[in-house]
Amino acid sequence: MFRNREFRQFSLLFLVLVVLFSVVGFMLSLATGLLLLVSAAIFGAVFFLFTQKRYQSINRISSQIDLVLHNEERLFIEELDEGELSILQSEIVKMTQRIREQNEALKKEKAHLADSLADVAHQLRTPLTSANLTLSLLENSSEEAGRKAFVRETEELLVRMDWLLTALLKISRLDAGVVEFQNDPVEVEALLQTALRPLAIPMELRDLTVQLEVPEGAVIIGDMGWLAEALQNILKNGMESAGEKGEITIHCTDNPLFTQLEIQDSGPGFDPVDLPHLFERFYRGKSANATGFGIGLALSKMIIVRQGGSITAKNVPQGGALFTIRFPK
Repeated sequence: MFRNREFRQFSLLFLVLVVLFSVVGFMLSLATGLLLLVSAAIFGAVFFLFTQKRYQSINRISSQIDLVLHNEERLFIEELDEGELSILQSEIVKMTQRIREQNEALKKEKAHLADSLADVAHQLRTPLTSANLTLSLLENSSEEAGRKAFVRETEELLVRMDWLLTALLKISRLDAGVVEFQNDPVEVEALLQTALRPLAIPMELRDLTVQLEVPEGAVIIGDMGWLAEALQNILKNGMESAGEKGEITIHCTDNPLFTQLEIQDSGPGFDPVDLPHLFERFYRGKSANATGFGIGLALSKMIIVRQGGSITAKNVPQGGALFTIRFPK
């Protein structure tokens, strides 16, 4: 308590005043001097005991804060009457609760990062193993046709790895919050054509038909490049699901409340077990024939949601999968 400079200054001032008034009181009369001296002693003792109690409460709070800083799980602070210490106690409880929540979030983020790194390593190991095997077969192959086939297969594996690394980089940028989306008017027709352009050759090889139903003048407010990336991943999923001579239908609804895109393919649809997990990162489905890395749909959802939209997926009764993307006006 006496380590507090203000308390020492107050105590010194109090003693000076007691001596001064006591002297004046004794000069007037003995009774007046004694009364002033006794009153000052009682007031000083009460003030000292009250201040000592307050400092004891502050010391207990300080000790509990020190325990929290040394990773104590819980903070035990006695209930105090209304006043400055009660307000201080309330703020400290809020602070410790916030610190605890941040620590839990950091633990979950650390565990998520470890799981993500393990998933990335697993995803990269598969094409690398295939590439090594293909290169070994290429080395031992003497036929020209066989060697060309192995070279094409290796190129496809390298392209898949390049796409994986690029997608992971985009996801990491979105997770870090360093991506600044543009808020520009984007024509839906131009957006779909941009998303379909890189898939034109694979769709032609599969003899796949794409039907567009877009009202004239339909517009979405967002980032053209990132939205095209999101739609391209969804269209790629539909292309792989529809298979040979399949069909993809894209229907756009535009009204004063929202702009909605419905992308439907003619494939077999999703396994009901997979539906709740379609947009989870690295989820590849329970089917033994599942392909891909489980990143495309997760990336698409991140892009759409970060720009104020929503996306859902379901199976339709007549067969096939249906993705519904909605952007409010």
